[in-house]
Amino acid sequence: MKLAEALLLRADCQKRIEQLKSRLLGSAKIQEGEQPPEDPQKLVAEVELVAEQLVDLIKRINKTNSTTVFADSRSIADALAERDVLVTRRGVYADLATFAAMRQDRITRSEVKYMATVDVAAIRKQADELAKNYRELDARIQEFNWKTELVD
Repeated sequence: MKLAEALLLRADCQKRIEQLKSRLLGSAKIQEGEQPPEDPQKLVAEVELVAEQLVDLIKRINKTNSTTVFADSRSIADALAERDVLVTRRGVYADLATFAAMRQDRITRSEVKYMATVDVAAIRKQADELAKNYRELDARIQEFNWKTELVD
């Protein structure tokens, strides 16, 4: 199985657990004399089964990510960490530019006038560059995921 397939299966397991949780909560409490729409014990058993599959997938994905060389002797895990920080940094700069660019209209001359303390255009350019770097790295990671076999 390819790493990308395992990542899709992991997402499916996570969604399945959330669906089962919703069904379980709907069957957890009923009015006296009524029957639950589904057997809670069967749902709990299914949650446990899917959870075991999820744990196995996560362990194998993590092992693959930490032991597989991505580029320049970096592991996939290293590239993922870099990608996560790129998106965080981009968010900081985008929010900073948006906040600094906000105009505050004054009705009278006696109202306080606010000025930006940063170069909004330069900050936006930096945010755009970080977004570009993120997209490029993410595309390489996705491509690599489809080429990499999942470790047992």
